[in-house]
Amino acid sequence: MPQMIFVNLPVKDLETTKNFFAKLGYGINPQFSDETAACVVVSDAIFVMLLTEPKFSEFTKKRIADSEKSTEVILCLSADSREKVDELADAALAAGGFPANDPMDYGTMYGRSFQDPDHHVWEVMWMDPAAVEGQG
Repeated sequence: MPQMIFVNLPVKDLETTKNFFAKLGYGINPQFSDETAACVVVSDAIFVMLLTEPKFSEFTKKRIADSEKSTEVILCLSADSREKVDELADAALAAGGFPANDPMDYGTMYGRSFQDPDHHVWEVMWMDPAAVEGQG
């Protein structure tokens, strides 16, 4: 079985954030969701646990970072093409996300970023397969 990752993120309004990710085409696993949490299925091995701030607080002794004012983590997803990068970033902005950084274009690598409704920073990156294999 491949190793999986469950990224846990605090959210202010669970329904708003669930709707945001649904508009990006991601499903919610009801088995791991309730009124305080939603499990966003990004892939067979990547899941994002959206937790209300009170629920998130149960898992840490630290104060929750104000992601509108500071960045604790940047989440990066791969894309199959430059066009897929643009599709996901444009969909995120249209779904109520916020701009993050300027697009990055290094020829063999292209990426864009956005912030979700809770201001967590997401990047979407494409890398030329030939460059990754050392042929570029």
